[in-house]
Amino acid sequence: MAKQILLNAFNMNCIGHINHGLWTHPRDTSTQYKTLAYWTDLARLLERGLFDGLFIADIVGTYDIYGNSVDVPLKESIQLPVNDPLLLVSAMAAVTRHLGFGLTANLTYEAPYLFARRLSTLDHLSNGRVGWNIVTGYLDSAARAMGLAQQPEHDRRYDQADEYLQVLYQLLEGSWADDAVVSDRKRRVYAEPSKVRKVRHQGEFYTVEGYHLCEPSPQRTPVLFQAGSSPRGLAFAGNHAECVFISGQSKAATRAQVDKVRAAAQAAGRSAQAVKVFMGITVIVAPTEQQAQAKYAEYLQHASAEAGVAHFAASTGIDFASYGLDEPIGASKGNAIQSATRQLQENVWTRRQLLEQHALGGRYVTLVGAPDQIAEQLIAWIDETGLDGFNLTRTVTPESYEDFIELVVPQLQQRGRYKTAYADGTLREKLFESDHPHLPAEHPGSTYRNPPIVSPTGALHHA
Repeated sequence: MAKQILLNAFNMNCIGHINHGLWTHPRDTSTQYKTLAYWTDLARLLERGLFDGLFIADIVGTYDIYGNSVDVPLKESIQLPVNDPLLLVSAMAAVTRHLGFGLTANLTYEAPYLFARRLSTLDHLSNGRVGWNIVTGYLDSAARAMGLAQQPEHDRRYDQADEYLQVLYQLLEGSWADDAVVSDRKRRVYAEPSKVRKVRHQGEFYTVEGYHLCEPSPQRTPVLFQAGSSPRGLAFAGNHAECVFISGQSKAATRAQVDKVRAAAQAAGRSAQAVKVFMGITVIVAPTEQQAQAKYAEYLQHASAEAGVAHFAASTGIDFASYGLDEPIGASKGNAIQSATRQLQENVWTRRQLLEQHALGGRYVTLVGAPDQIAEQLIAWIDETGLDGFNLTRTVTPESYEDFIELVVPQLQQRGRYKTAYADGTLREKLFESDHPHLPAEHPGSTYRNPPIVSPTGALHHA
């Protein structure tokens, strides 16, 4: 059977996300991001299109590298202002039954003890439809706002992330036994004390002593997403990630990146297929190719290439505004996103070329065409690169998702490459076609489940 394509809508709790400037399009509604109706309507739409999830990006800090100011980010709303992504889930979960929610949270600024409670709460309220996109941050503006002089060094952030996950696994997997909650009214016992364990962690970055505040949620640990592509980021993904998000510009480079992700999983003792790999992509579709090209030209009139370059500047830590249009840009090793700086190191770029690359406001692969053309191109990307699916970014909201659902989804279904109905179960069960909601046995987080519990008398019990 041919591989079924997985699909997330890629979005953010803000106006300008990836394809910048399109908030000025007369049909775009992204300025309504502050309203619940904006998000609940989107959730209903995506579930109608059988999307696997809504992947919500986030950033802490501001993009102040370009021109050494936030002028362009403020004028073009380049992920500024930006609201909390996690607070959206309850409302969207209430109007859907199957749609998953991949939520970005920066562990550098989230205490693991309280963050574990937030994850469990959302997993309960969504009936097991939550994923966490693990990020460590890359903006010095965020570090300064949080009282630090600058971000910790790149690889050091991953050292901290490894320990953070150890703490979370102990809380989410090991604190409460599966059968700790008995809800026995006659005995007046809601939870059996002998089956709830205090977590005691003393590490380099974290000291935690306490019981997890929540009873076990449907998935216990949410589905774990991650997007690092540096050697250290890949090692982290190999150990922890269940879904990895990559950014590709060509099929050959994407194939190489997918192979690296799968090799990292195998190096960590997991199977190559233990990780689902998604690539960010933009699709502009219309009933005919001519209409699609006309729509693309229309979008270009509203997009802001400069805003896209300002966003990219923050990703690399390089102020492109300080270069002349045709002056070669010097790449330097920084503390930002290493995959972004690597693009500059491997090619000679000028600001003019960057502006051309960001003509639609972003630099994702953009497919433009009729429904059958788009379907065939998406299938080719999957078959030729080993990808499992896509993070479909928005252009004009909600038009881009409506067009895809009405025009492309039926074409993929006709070709047997996209589901015609949701499977039952949690987000993890849906994504991996399994009948088990928890981390699989080969995942290191599963080893924290059901450890021995010490009772007040000092006796050992096994949950």
